[in-house]
Amino acid sequence: MTALLLTVAVVVIGAVMLLVAMVGGVWWQQERIAYQPPPVESPTAPSGARRVEYTADDGQPLYGYRVDPAGTRRGVLVAFHGNADLATWQIAWGQELARRTGWCVLLAEYRGYGGLSGAPTYVGVQRDARAAWRMAHAIASTTSTASHDATPPIAVYGHSLGSAVATELAAEVLGAHPESVTALLLQSPFTSARDMARIVSTRPVQVLWKLIARVHYDTRTRLDGIDVPVWISHGERDWLVPVAMGRELFARARVPGELLVVRDAGHNDVGHVGSDAYWQWISNALMVHGRNLSRSRSESKRRTEMSG
Repeated sequence: MTALLLTVAVVVIGAVMLLVAMVGGVWWQQERIAYQPPPVESPTAPSGARRVEYTADDGQPLYGYRVDPAGTRRGVLVAFHGNADLATWQIAWGQELARRTGWCVLLAEYRGYGGLSGAPTYVGVQRDARAAWRMAHAIASTTSTASHDATPPIAVYGHSLGSAVATELAAEVLGAHPESVTALLLQSPFTSARDMARIVSTRPVQVLWKLIARVHYDTRTRLDGIDVPVWISHGERDWLVPVAMGRELFARARVPGELLVVRDAGHNDVGHVGSDAYWQWISNALMVHGRNLSRSRSESKRRTEMSG
């Protein structure tokens, strides 16, 4: 009996130690899981893009790439990339968008990425997003638009991790200045950091998430405070962020724009596989300004199952 009790005690202690190690590991490494900057030097902007430098409110030096259209600028789109991406890798995307839509694109970089100093954290990236917004606003203020608006339109875009960054920024800015953002474009978005933890972690981590989490992205909840059109694109074969999350967020939007589901696309190739349907999705989003969206919610719902 004594031997049996000893064996049980060893098993229980081992299980507890394993549990503590798993939860502790997630607590300790969660920023490294959420933010995975590629190990590259500070890149040089290629032809067709201009590097613009700015500073976060905590003094962190930042930069982004500004891509202008050839003709009259119709507005400014500030774009946030995913967790293992770089702003410089999105320049070709920004050039194509500017060519097709006539919008200026600001490709924002995060601290710790692309040769920038510092380490990315939830609060730090929030500050970086606010700084990018201020730069986009400064660009818009000096931009001559086709309609000569006193306040040129600014839209916000995010891919993957950037979708959560973009949504938080849009909710915050709109809360202070209700007419400041005209549209929110989300590509391959996830509903919340906690929901992603359910996919990639163990049950104990999920149960203790509120106690250990420092990364608090919750796009589902943030959408409740956004009264501008929300446009979502997602790959139906996305193995990293399930397309069900994109569908759920679109259904949650108070002002739905259009949901584009690209049948044969995964997480990072929605634009490539979606091709013309994808670019039309973006063009449609940027042609509709803020609360002037004429499509009703029921009409938007009928477009929910469109596939590129």
